[in-house]
Amino acid sequence: MFRRSIYKSPAELRSMQRAGELTAAALREARRLLTPGATPLELDAAAERVIRAAGGEPNFQLVPGYRHTLCVSVDDDIVHGIPGDRPFRPGDIVSVDGGAQIDGWNGDSAFTVVLPDAARPDVVASRDELNRVTEQALWVGIATLARAAHLNEVGAAMEDFVRGEGEYGILTDYVGHGIGRSMHEEPPVFNYRVDRRGPAVKPGLVVAIEPMIVAGSIDTFTRDDDWTVTTSDGSDAAHWEHSVAVHAGGVWVLTAPDGGAAGLAPYGVLPTKIV
Repeated sequence: MFRRSIYKSPAELRSMQRAGELTAAALREARRLLTPGATPLELDAAAERVIRAAGGEPNFQLVPGYRHTLCVSVDDDIVHGIPGDRPFRPGDIVSVDGGAQIDGWNGDSAFTVVLPDAARPDVVASRDELNRVTEQALWVGIATLARAAHLNEVGAAMEDFVRGEGEYGILTDYVGHGIGRSMHEEPPVFNYRVDRRGPAVKPGLVVAIEPMIVAGSIDTFTRDDDWTVTTSDGSDAAHWEHSVAVHAGGVWVLTAPDGGAAGLAPYGVLPTKIV
């Protein structure tokens, strides 16, 4: 039985839009700077500047023990990578995760980029394909949310899509989540099929959908920094995430500048603005 409190009021949904927009702006700046030779710490500082200049605060810094704005995970690191000063290299597959809190509301989003490397076209092609599958799994999940009766239909659809694309692993130890006054709220958002329906999909539900896909085994370990989650077999990883609101008019991707229009178009879903 899910608490009524997982559903936001129309006024609360409207208030969440600013946090989503600010999260998107911070990640857009990080993505602009993500080139060979740049460092994760430079991306981190730039994202923080964007958030604070708008009067917000990085919500990752509100997590006990974490002092950065972003998580930056490279190659076999999947999630929760601590930004450091090692420059990005050609061919790296880099996942960037971040969020903002403003006016008491939160946004959370992530993207992955494969940096060009003319010297290793096969490596880049393999990583590009992993990244494509992961990003499309996200949009499959969001499109499913727009039509679903119950939340766990989202994970089933994402798993079916990924299984149809090749021998990829879907992390089971880490899943998506509700979002609102806190960055992490109920309910969990699974990236795979489970044996229960989950809460009803109805106006007021706001969730962060975030598939984490690996090229090999889903077995992981946490590095000595106590944060960075890494594949045990050294295989590559990708991570995409958006915060999505269900409202009376449909769905709106809070952390996408266009509300998710471009990503949802191939699935016949037209997002509608929250009013």
